Amino acid sequence: MIEHCAQFVNAVNEGLEKPITKEEYIGMMKSYFPQLKRWRQTLDVNNDDAMKVNPALVGVKELIAQMADKLPIAYISSVDQEGFPWTKAMLKPRKREGIKTFYFTTNTFSIRVAQYKVNPKASIYFCDAKGFKGMMLRGTMEVLTDAASKEMIWRDGDEQYYCVLKFTATDGRFYSDFYPRSFVIE
Repeated sequence: MIEHCAQFVNAVNEGLEKPITKEEYIGMMKSYFPQLKRWRQTLDVNNDDAMKVNPALVGVKELIAQMADKLPIAYISSVDQEGFPWTKAMLKPRKREGIKTFYFTTNTFSIRVAQYKVNPKASIYFCDAKGFKGMMLRGTMEVLTDAASKEMIWRDGDEQYYCVLKFTATDGRFYSDFYPRSFVIE
């Protein structure tokens, strides 16, 4: 559909004050079309059969894993008591289990810990600025203070007052090449 519509960029430009290029028009359609109700799909990135027929999501699982492992910073978000988001840069996850579960460390007395105890809804975001790619995962964050959880990801230099944040993803959104893609994680 995008290829079909792209050929009419000149007609689109007739109504615009500042003309757009065919590439800009394609980028706009890549962002807009997936939001249309008839084309909106929730795709499970763990369903290999669905992934084979949807070229838009090929490689997303691998990219999530690669970004989580290689990028030095992840952004985590919590929700305060008034319903506003709070976002913080964190060191990359200490451990992950596939693309569903990620473990971070933080200070037991941080604002984020208090917010997650009240409302576990959370998101994490990985950003590859050089490649102009972003990966947002939504889910829940648990605050773990037991010795086994701490020992699982403990490193020299960690202090006794640190706790573990366990993020469990439910779905996400990936952005690359001017094209967003949504998916679920089962």
